[in-house]
Amino acid sequence: MRVFVFVLLLCLSLSAQMTSRTKVGMGTFISISLDEKDIHSIEEGFGIFNDVELSLSSYNPNAQIYQLNKNKTTKINRYTYEALQLCEKYYKQSDGYFDITIGSITKDLYRFGEDEKVPHAKELQDAYLNFKAIHFNKKEASIGKNISLDFGGMGKGFGVDKVSAYLKHKEVKQAIISASGDIRCLGRCKIDVQNPLGEGILLSFETLGKEMGISTSGNYNRYVKSTKHNHLINPKSKISQDKFLSITLISSLPSSDLDAYATAASVMPSQKAYAFLESMDLGYIVMQSDGALKLSANISFYTKNLIMNNTLKE
Repeated sequence: MRVFVFVLLLCLSLSAQMTSRTKVGMGTFISISLDEKDIHSIEEGFGIFNDVELSLSSYNPNAQIYQLNKNKTTKINRYTYEALQLCEKYYKQSDGYFDITIGSITKDLYRFGEDEKVPHAKELQDAYLNFKAIHFNKKEASIGKNISLDFGGMGKGFGVDKVSAYLKHKEVKQAIISASGDIRCLGRCKIDVQNPLGEGILLSFETLGKEMGISTSGNYNRYVKSTKHNHLINPKSKISQDKFLSITLISSLPSSDLDAYATAASVMPSQKAYAFLESMDLGYIVMQSDGALKLSANISFYTKNLIMNNTLKE
């Protein structure tokens, strides 16, 4: 199995007093940035990411979800139990558009990050997805024989939250935790969102709150052969989405929520996606597949000094 490293979707600016370290984990680049006086906490942060990976990864043979997919039953720890609870919440909130049983397609058919292939239309049609086939309690979990789980739609946000909670427990006041498109800022930070249509910056902004998360989901950085076969797959139609190039969410909500909501909105029909996002306590920046850039009416509640590339359509 090869390691699949995601392209970073968001860039961040650090103050001169902050030190950043980066490692590969959870199938992506993970960065933790702290003030020099707090640098002793950085390795524990990476250790927490490792613990989350050993709970939720469907790639790592030592992970609980990998074992669950393989054996259809396994003992679980508190991270896996909490993540399953959250996924049940997201499934209900999104009317089934967030569905971790999408692994029956992403893992078993496309095999993203492994020996990738484009499945036949009949294979997709016959793929079995059923969230109700997941059964779990605090100690163990089981799934139906034709089910595979994929936590890629919220796992990195979940890991970011766990590291953030640890740093706050250590009374860290200024930090940036980043896992691919999921970033959490303790204290304010400056964010540059990369242009999914090419080189350069789509826009930049500063976060307003004392602790905020930023999550981006895009269809252009993980696909087989072409973006027509990207990893953002509608669990109802079983087809990769083609309405949005990227969705960026900004809020003080947990990063796991933002990660999941960006994933769910990405695979919804356009009108439903906007209605779903506007029902949440968050701001959004959406680049549609037609090149139009859409910002939520409340974006100023979450950002300041927002600067857009004025060559883009609105």
